[in-house]
Amino acid sequence: MADDISRIAGLDFASVTPEEFARLVKGLSDKEIAGIARDGALRKRVLDEVFRRMERQFRPAAAGSLTALLRWRVTGSGDNPEVVYETRIADGVCTVREGRSEAEPRVTFVMGDAAFLKLVSGNASPVTLFMLRKVKVTGDVALAAGLTRYFDVPGRPGA
Repeated sequence: MADDISRIAGLDFASVTPEEFARLVKGLSDKEIAGIARDGALRKRVLDEVFRRMERQFRPAAAGSLTALLRWRVTGSGDNPEVVYETRIADGVCTVREGRSEAEPRVTFVMGDAAFLKLVSGNASPVTLFMLRKVKVTGDVALAAGLTRYFDVPGRPGA
């Protein structure tokens, strides 16, 4: 597990393609991801990069006139507290911010680090994660179910 932490910690995220990131996540167990997440600085770096990429991997044509605020609560463990990010889709643009705003989200997702990384890397089906109760969804469940069509996600049709 120390090798996994070293391997992830040594990555230059700017040079890792979404496909390479997906392959990396696919090779990790939930336990290994939890080990990586225990390093608070590394966890923040990984989460920040994933959310930064959401803006770049957004597919405005697929979103059309969609307007929505999505709140992502990634639960922590041990010394790492829950972190919150928000994704706003409006006027064909996706913007991301860390932290919780006062605005009411259209959808809120709650999940642990492993489920989150598997979901955003295309290594797990959102429906399966929901059915296994690894992801909790509140709000517009229909929007949540179709959310992947608005982003280029490795391993998903249209990506």
